[in-house]
Formats: sequence, C-alpha cells, structure tokens
Amino acid sequence: MKATILIRPKAGILDPQGQAVETGLGHLGFTVRNAHVGRLVELEVEATDSADAHAQIERMCEQLLANPLIESYEIVVEAAA
Repeated sequence: MKATILIRPKAGILDPQGQAVETGLGHLGFTVRNAHVGRLVELEVEATDSADAHAQIERMCEQLLANPLIESYEIVVEAAA
C-alpha cells in the first residue's frame, strides 16, 4: 500500500528554515507570513489492510521519521494499484 507522510514543526516550535524562507521571499519582494518548512515522505508498505498500514507507519513515525516532541505528522494511506 502506498502512503504519504507530511511531517512539520508543531505549532509554537521555532522553525529556522521557515524563518529563512520567509526572510528570503521578503528580500525578493514577496509578502508572506507564517512560513513553515516540513518534509514529505512517500513509501510503500506491505500490509493486510489500510488500518494495518496506518498502524505500521504510525510506529515508523514515532520511532524514526518524526521527532514527536517537536514535530507533528499526517499519514495518508491509499491502496496500491
């Protein structure tokens, strides 16, 4: 099953990359606020159903892909074609 995981800083957590993007865009003449930089992870996992896939990916996020203290994540699972 295919999955997409969006990982981003939790609200209220300092995001230096987001601040750098915001500053850089400002220097280029763009007016932006609240820029945040995260990561997008795409993968395929062997699972019996979408609930099993979601549970596996939840463990992956907790153990490796995200830092649960400072990052939040969203998991989207779709059946492989």
